[in-house]
Formats: sequence, C-alpha cells, structure tokens
Amino acid sequence: MYAGNAYASAGNAYKSNEVMTAPKKKLVIMLYDGAIKNLKIAKLAMADQDIEKTNNAIIKAQNILAEFMSTLNFDEGGEIAQNLMNLYQYMYDRTIRANIDKNPDIADEVIALLEELRNTWSQI
Repeated sequence: MYAGNAYASAGNAYKSNEVMTAPKKKLVIMLYDGAIKNLKIAKLAMADQDIEKTNNAIIKAQNILAEFMSTLNFDEGGEIAQNLMNLYQYMYDRTIRANIDKNPDIADEVIALLEELRNTWSQI
C-alpha cells in the first residue's frame, strides 16, 4: 500500500473515532466548524471562479444547517428551538443566494452568524 494512502486511512480512522466518541457539545462545535470551513472554501472557490467547488462546499454547509434544523427539539426547547430554527432557515436561504449569485459577502454574513453560535456553544 502507498504510504500516503496509509496515512490518509489512519487519519480518517482517527477522525471517525473522534466523532463517534465525542460528547454532544463537542459534536455541535465540530459541525459549526465544518459549516464555517466549507463556507470559507466556497469563498476561495468563488474568487477562483471555480463554480463546481463553490457549489460543493456550499452544499456541505447547507447539509450541516439541515442537520441542525432536523435535530431541534421543540418540546424541550420551546421558543429557543423556534428561534434557532428561524436562524438556521435564514442562513440556509442565504447560502442558496450566495451560491446562485457567487457572492462572497453573503457567505461572510453566514460565517459571522455561525461563528457567533459556535462561540456561544463553546462557552456552555
């Protein structure tokens, strides 16, 4: 086996194990980090006019936002859960617009919101 592939496989196994054993708070932070990272990748791809890479990165961020929306508990979360749903939906809609217009400013807007939420989670 090629050494590079062995290292990549080991890295993937480590990351998979990290995700499978992480506490809920850490998983949420990792998801925020993933969405932020992908939107930053999308911005770089926009600058390079790489439409496919932009689209793929934004879709990854949208998938994370969709996951957040699907896991909200409205019975226990009440108004907070509803407010988060509204914010996640807004960010999702904005990522659609960023992708259509290839607009890095809209991506920055969503990144700022995600970073604020991520920072809040890290302080809990």
